[in-house]
Amino acid sequence: HEGCLKLGVFSHQLSLWLTQGLGFNIVGGTDQQYVPSDSSIYVSRIKKDGAAYLDGRLREGDKIVAVNGKELKDLQHKEAVELFRNAGRDVSLKIQRRVQTQNGPVGAGGDGGEPGGLPLAAILVPGLALAAAALWILLRHRQRM
Repeated sequence: HEGCLKLGVFSHQLSLWLTQGLGFNIVGGTDQQYVPSDSSIYVSRIKKDGAAYLDGRLREGDKIVAVNGKELKDLQHKEAVELFRNAGRDVSLKIQRRVQTQNGPVGAGGDGGEPGGLPLAAILVPGLALAAAALWILLRHRQRM
């Protein structure tokens, strides 16, 4: 799909050195699903001037996959909170983020996500048809003068 926007998933490992907490809030868990049918843990809010804010890489809406190498699968919300509280001062997070990417021509390597926009042809073809019709009307009008 040439010129089509796709949604993909960006995975990243980041480390934070903490002086006063992580500096962000989380939502989710098996008992408090943030996304329907998904018990994953997500960043709900990043506190201004906290460790995550100052680091700049974590974003609200990021899915936290693991903390210090421990996967956050099938945890209740309070269990995830405890995992963060006991993470220590040097915390390693594995995150996933949904991103929009611009596709190249057909056959170019994509990320397997779902289309997130209209194909370029869906916009250009009707636009060119309207331009051709307007030009035809203009030329017909000039011939009659």
